[in-house]
Amino acid sequence: MSETGESTETEKQPAGTTNRKQPFPQGFLHTISEGWADRPEQLPPLRAQASYAAARRAAVSRAFPGKRLVIPAGSLKQRSNDTDYPFRVHSAFAHLTGWAADSEPDSLLVFDPAEGGHDVTLYFRERADRTTAEFYSNATIGEFWIGPRPALPGVSGELGLATAHVDEFRAADGDLVVDQDEELTCFVSELRLRKDDYEVEQLRLAVQVTASGFDDIVRELPRIVEHPRGERVVEGVFHQRARSDGNWEGYDTIAASGPHACYLHWTRNDGAVLPGDLILIDAGAEVDSLYTADITRTLPVSGTFTPIQRRIYETVREAADAAFAAARPGVKFRTLHEAAMEVLAARTAEWGLLPVSAEEALDADKGGHHRRYMVHGTSHHLGLDVHDCAQARREMYYDGVLEPGMAFTIEPGLYFQIDDVTVPEEYRGIGVRIEDDILMTEDGPVNLSADIPRSADDVEAWIARLRA
Repeated sequence: MSETGESTETEKQPAGTTNRKQPFPQGFLHTISEGWADRPEQLPPLRAQASYAAARRAAVSRAFPGKRLVIPAGSLKQRSNDTDYPFRVHSAFAHLTGWAADSEPDSLLVFDPAEGGHDVTLYFRERADRTTAEFYSNATIGEFWIGPRPALPGVSGELGLATAHVDEFRAADGDLVVDQDEELTCFVSELRLRKDDYEVEQLRLAVQVTASGFDDIVRELPRIVEHPRGERVVEGVFHQRARSDGNWEGYDTIAASGPHACYLHWTRNDGAVLPGDLILIDAGAEVDSLYTADITRTLPVSGTFTPIQRRIYETVREAADAAFAAARPGVKFRTLHEAAMEVLAARTAEWGLLPVSAEEALDADKGGHHRRYMVHGTSHHLGLDVHDCAQARREMYYDGVLEPGMAFTIEPGLYFQIDDVTVPEEYRGIGVRIEDDILMTEDGPVNLSADIPRSADDVEAWIARLRA
């Protein structure tokens, strides 16, 4: 990376700061603001999501009459010394503005009480022209360093929002700031429970990019197997697709081969991928709107399942299909988990793995024996966050009912740890999860990721086809 200089000839370097900066000579200071072509301002068209974001803001305004609300975009977070993590805007801010991957750090969406509702203003630090020191001296926001930044009129035209420089914002006592005010945080989270047409379109796009990423991984299996840290190669292959066709991954990719598949959030991804093992890949592409997919497939590295791997895999698929069959408008969200658990309890009892019957294992108070092999939930809402709407009230989420427009996962699994002596040796070190992204409609659930092979037979055919 290049090193920044100081903004003026006489600027003093604060004690304890980096000693990499060097003062700019006088000739540079005299000429840096001159010799630039005009950059005419062209107002962009209104974005497709602008009307949807306006409707969401109107709902927030109705819910908090007479109250001043502040929705922050968030700030850059330091990774090390003078480098930051890639900026990812707060989901509530993106949802209410329609400003997503191209949004500016430290921006604020402010609802000021007005007659009949609120006046809403988007405050952000607009670009500084070439006559300012910020242009060339500030490596964090200066355009000489990071490229063009948005202007107030352009963002206003794109989003259909009033805009102002962030320096004009004045905080007031009693401001309700999202993530600091429980009522506001809960409301904006529940506002995302039902997706509008734009959100559904973006989720479909995220699934499409993710599906391409899984195809890429299957094609690269020979190279993945050859590398001593093949899990990292899996992660890298998917990252290339997520970045080229989308914005980023929606969460850290899980590339868990062999016994690593039994660790539910294995993101170290530093192991080998060996023939004869299964590899569990939990990955989702985040598109430029910041909507993300969340899909898991478990693949036989050699291309075919062993009999015991197939037995476990098809049981997990049976549980997923049972949860999908239980999903209908008006059904409680937790019913999906209960349906999947009935299958897993029945099968693990049938295999002799439980000390009690399946019926006893399913007892709400005294059971749960089968949960040793699947400790996580079967479903969660999906959208701007991979675990979307997480601050919603329990009665609206886990104990709420499914409604058209809701998007969620179905993801049962079975995980037999490598050192689990409660199961036969041939089960140990096998972990399987199958996860799909589901949209509830008035006619019932739609599996958005159904085109990614799911059955054991289809997975084997998929691998054979793409590796031919």
